[in-house]
Amino acid sequence: MRLALIGFAVGVALLQQQAQLLPSWAYLIVPLFFLSLLTLSSRPSLLSGLLRLPLLKAGLPIFFAVSLGFAWSGLYAHYYLSEQLPSALENRDLQITGVIDNLPNRVPQGVRFNFLVEKYHINGDLIAKDVAVLDKLPTKLSLAWFDQPSNPNAATELRPGQRWQLTVRLKRPHGNANPYGFDYEVWLLEQGIRATGSVRNINVSATEITTSASHPVQQEFVWSLHNLNQRARYHLREKIMSTLGEATYAGVIVALVIGDQRDIAQSDWQIFNRTGIGHLISISGLHITMIAGIFASLMYYLWRHSFFTQAQLPLRSPAPKVAALAGVVAAFFYVALAGFGVPAQRTLWMLSVVAIAVWSGRTASISHILCIALGLVLLLDPWAVLSPGFYLSFAAVAVLLFVSLGRYTFSIETKDDLRAMNKWQIRWHAIKEKLHLAGRAQYAVTMGLVPLSLLLFAQVSLISPIANAIAIPLVSFVVTPLALLGSILPAPFSDYLLASAHGLINLLAQFLTILSRNAWAVWSAPIPSWWTFTLAMAGICWLLMPRGWPVRLLGLICCLPLLLQPVSAPEFGHMRATVFDVGQGSAVLIETAKHRMLYDTGPGLSAETNTGTRVLLPYFQARGIHQLDQLMISHSDNDHSGGALSLMQNLDIPQVTSSLVSTHAIVLASSQHQRCQAGQSWNWDGVEFEILHPVPVIYTSSKWKSNALSCTLKISTKTHSLLLAGDVEAIQEDELVNSIAPKLKADVLLAPHHGSGTSSTTPFLLAVKPELALFQVGYLNRYQHPKPEVMQRYLDFGIKPLRTDTSGAITLQFGSAIKVNNTADEYRKDHARYWYGQ
Repeated sequence: MRLALIGFAVGVALLQQQAQLLPSWAYLIVPLFFLSLLTLSSRPSLLSGLLRLPLLKAGLPIFFAVSLGFAWSGLYAHYYLSEQLPSALENRDLQITGVIDNLPNRVPQGVRFNFLVEKYHINGDLIAKDVAVLDKLPTKLSLAWFDQPSNPNAATELRPGQRWQLTVRLKRPHGNANPYGFDYEVWLLEQGIRATGSVRNINVSATEITTSASHPVQQEFVWSLHNLNQRARYHLREKIMSTLGEATYAGVIVALVIGDQRDIAQSDWQIFNRTGIGHLISISGLHITMIAGIFASLMYYLWRHSFFTQAQLPLRSPAPKVAALAGVVAAFFYVALAGFGVPAQRTLWMLSVVAIAVWSGRTASISHILCIALGLVLLLDPWAVLSPGFYLSFAAVAVLLFVSLGRYTFSIETKDDLRAMNKWQIRWHAIKEKLHLAGRAQYAVTMGLVPLSLLLFAQVSLISPIANAIAIPLVSFVVTPLALLGSILPAPFSDYLLASAHGLINLLAQFLTILSRNAWAVWSAPIPSWWTFTLAMAGICWLLMPRGWPVRLLGLICCLPLLLQPVSAPEFGHMRATVFDVGQGSAVLIETAKHRMLYDTGPGLSAETNTGTRVLLPYFQARGIHQLDQLMISHSDNDHSGGALSLMQNLDIPQVTSSLVSTHAIVLASSQHQRCQAGQSWNWDGVEFEILHPVPVIYTSSKWKSNALSCTLKISTKTHSLLLAGDVEAIQEDELVNSIAPKLKADVLLAPHHGSGTSSTTPFLLAVKPELALFQVGYLNRYQHPKPEVMQRYLDFGIKPLRTDTSGAITLQFGSAIKVNNTADEYRKDHARYWYGQ
């Protein structure tokens, strides 16, 4: 059974790597084929004789399980992808009626929430009669209600379970597609969300939300178990936040009680991840097991004592069975509060299997329980295999299983030993045994997850054993119970308990901050290749073998290729350019043999929500890049400079070049800054860099907009060149053509101003004569870049256009010939998945 369940998981994982889905009927044929072979193998015939060969006989059930997982995932994907917003309805105002489906999340610009649509209206008519023409419309949406200047808190009182009638503007699911980046589109698909959008034309005050009869709130609460659970989570969150107010770690307390991590600051997450305790800042498997154990023990005690009555309850049902059931029920409610995350599900299913074994009188091995939990998680959510938490959760339990079963024995084993000790000595020895067991488990998990952590995050915390030794008992056995009790008890008890929980988290955070400041706190390395990862996993297994195993330190040698990988770089005289998909904005990484420069940093909404934290830093971390030789900010517009400060805080950047004023925050934060101006040039590893614009005199005038100051950079190898033009407009293009036309010639052009109607003039394109034009634009952006007439101009000149909104990140190699990198060319094509563009 264990091999079959693992085979099912392999089939699920294989489906998630497919670029296209097969027809629905095809997913039924494959498992039926293997099922028929299994049936034939049990009947006398020539074919059955072949099928009963040892290798085939052992492999057929596994192949059947793999095909079953593949088929289940395919049919599951077909079901959810059947809902789709027609392209004709994108960016159109639609009127809908439905229910708020989750906890609304306050963001700096407004509120985000999921919405379960009950009715679509177009021109006041229900669209149900047109569904056959317009396809099956999405029933679950992700909406943003942005604040309005005249009414900045209009959506403050949104609550789960409310029925609203809203006017919205929708888009199909679309996210940035970059190497090593977060896949927003599959995340939406996993949540069942098939369109995103924003609320339009709602102008009411916070008081009108609950008092105005004409407001589009149709019903305060729509009854369902899901809505009841979400409303309960909402009230718990509001109670915690109102009690703790603006306390620094109120979001952590919320995460421990209801699993909602959205109010935790990004800076806090960096500390938690660097110290390796991020797994504790939520409703983890350990917390669920603890709560289940508390309720099971309490029920066991009360049941054995018949609740201090004469009912003789143990005669009706054994206390262990009742305790097991109570533990599972408590775990279920706690997992429901957590939103049924993968680690929480895994724990719930494992506890459920144990409870079933207790009730049925059977003995269940830990490996069977783990595999059954694996199958149930993927049966309910096949996309879970794409989540890092899935692998970390199951791998941690698998490592503990590997190092514990059949190996651990207590040092006190005989009755003579016990007689020779008093009760305090016995207790002390018991404590030592538990500490030894906990230390051994922590060591095993830390070492066992090193290869997986480097594969998933390109880093591993070296101080996690120290941090977890303190954080696990404190958070699990003190803070979490205090937070849970404080969230359900009335005031003033809740005030004291929540304040105590927050105070302990505050002390822990201060300790973790000190630990995380050390440069050696984290070991970073590029994302490993498959062979280095496999070799390291084999080495870790060898290292964790029991005492007496020959040459266990050989395992560490097997890990060296994983830990000491060099950062990839072009050859001398060659250049690599990575044009990131940052939405409506610009960010280009230039790499030579020994140097790296970033041209622009994409847009940013806040210090924690920007392209630097969302796109660029994950990419640099995965590549093992911790230093940039130069950061060039073309001009001050947010879509080009929004991620700069975050990058400067997390990377070593000795040189910043820009057209920014001396009082700009980026200039003030830079260790060394110089103003870009025409005529500056340098050579890195056989590659020439030259700034063509702006000329020095332009800085002396105040009449120019920031676009006119854009640093225009030309980068040339011996055979080919790239021109980065920022947001220069027609006037600057004309000046460049009239002054330095020969220098403009380039094989690749980053389209000026994203292809706006004020740039890419005919004389400029004739002077540059590019073979390839790159457009960094957002999906269905409000500026409608690139303009159709501009795109047609490029096509008329025979210039091949590539757009980041349709291609994702684009990586070009400039060597003896321009070629697209085999691993990142038009990322959406090279890394194609069936959910892209759906």
